[in-house]
Amino acid sequence: MSHVRSNLKNSLLTSGISCCAVLLGLTGLAGAMVADWFGLPTRTVGAWVLLLAIAFWGGARTVGHSKSASVVAGSLMPSATHALVVALFVGLISSLLDSGVNMRQYLTQMSPEAMGLLTFGFAPWAASLVVFVALLAAGVAGAAVVFASARHRWRESWARGWRGVRTKVMAAPLVSRLAQHKSSRRVSYAIAVAILLALPFGLGRYWNYILGTVGIYVILGLGLNVLVGMTGLLNLGYAAFFAIGAYTVAILTAPQFNSGWSFWAALPVGVLLATLTGVLLSLPVLRMRGDYLAIVTLGFGEIIRILAKSDVLTDFSGGPRGVRAVAGPELFGVSFSSALHFMYLILLGIMLAVFVVSRLQGSRPGRAWMAMREDEDVAQAMGIYTLKYKVLAFAISAAFAGLGGGIFASRNMFTGPEDFTLMVSVNVLCLVIIGGMGSIPGVVVGALVLKGLPEVLRQLSDYRMLAFGALLVMMMILRPEGLWPSTRGRMAAQGSREEPGSRSTSEPSPGV
Repeated sequence: MSHVRSNLKNSLLTSGISCCAVLLGLTGLAGAMVADWFGLPTRTVGAWVLLLAIAFWGGARTVGHSKSASVVAGSLMPSATHALVVALFVGLISSLLDSGVNMRQYLTQMSPEAMGLLTFGFAPWAASLVVFVALLAAGVAGAAVVFASARHRWRESWARGWRGVRTKVMAAPLVSRLAQHKSSRRVSYAIAVAILLALPFGLGRYWNYILGTVGIYVILGLGLNVLVGMTGLLNLGYAAFFAIGAYTVAILTAPQFNSGWSFWAALPVGVLLATLTGVLLSLPVLRMRGDYLAIVTLGFGEIIRILAKSDVLTDFSGGPRGVRAVAGPELFGVSFSSALHFMYLILLGIMLAVFVVSRLQGSRPGRAWMAMREDEDVAQAMGIYTLKYKVLAFAISAAFAGLGGGIFASRNMFTGPEDFTLMVSVNVLCLVIIGGMGSIPGVVVGALVLKGLPEVLRQLSDYRMLAFGALLVMMMILRPEGLWPSTRGRMAAQGSREEPGSRSTSEPSPGV
């Protein structure tokens, strides 16, 4: 009965995803995207591709939980359950729309045209039958593909074939000489940098601005990854260091304060002040862990935001109105005034952050941080001076936040207290978790998902953030270790998935 309950649970999960996709208008979005990509005259193909893909995935999930020797018998019940629920849902919505109910006042994506992509203009009962048959066939097909792949070991064959091809390629005389050459890695890095430098020219002003925002969050995420991913210290006030870097650059370069500093002189000062603030914050919280540390840092972030918003400090920080006309950088007489110019500055900041964090991971402080993350008491017993390394982690993390804040204020030519709310800290923390804690590529992927994906979903208008939240929930269910986890995180996630009885044949470990 356990596998029956598991299959029923999976089918209901798949049904909920499919119904939410219809409610949120994701089918219409998929239809529009596929029609634009392939030049199709109708959006019906893309809408059905999304529903069939969900059904295919749901059927594939049933194979691992099915105890039946026949793939058809094992996948028929969960696939039929999913198909029946979605078919009834589509029929119900179609009936309501046909009867003249205006559902757009409750669900802005629910229009007769949107449902017409799934019903082909049929009557509700006929449309339900079509949906049921199509989704049932897709679910059984997904189960059959995974079953055949597992039975015939196609994955292992493909993996062995890929390893064989890779071995032959690496054994080729020219490739082996290039790989053994001292400058081969430098050449590959140079090629990657050249591609990155050429990429902004192919993007428009809008996407350069969006990807610039993503890049700033990459810098912030790499800094917070030192504190959360590598050291295991939860910081919910990270926006405070971001604000300090931004306000320092703004105050020193804005005409209203008559400071007269250039951007290149003000940015190091902002980074230095953010670093000193991180050190000062770390001193009173060195003995705190977990929830207590999170609460203290959250309060610190709110204190900085409220001070910046206070009327008392209007002459110093601009108060609620913020600081306007923040000066941008100049290089060789060229003023950075467009999103394209700042894109290169942001790429430079990302490369600097990646270089520093990658060097830290294999260094003595990096190994000490990871030991503290696993167990601080054991790390201290091994002779690691945990207090010193905590201060160092806070300082480095705050420095990256100050760097991102200075670039942020200069690019927007404005900074104000509403740019540094609690949600900024939460977003940076979420992108670290979503991408994979302790992983540099994971931070980049997390920033793309958290800050770039909402722009892709902008066609959903009012349901954009709801659809985004649903995608995040699905991602955390399917990839709890993150989209691009570090090697240690991947091993921990695989170990947590082992069945409790898998070690029953071994001798029990003695207690400590």
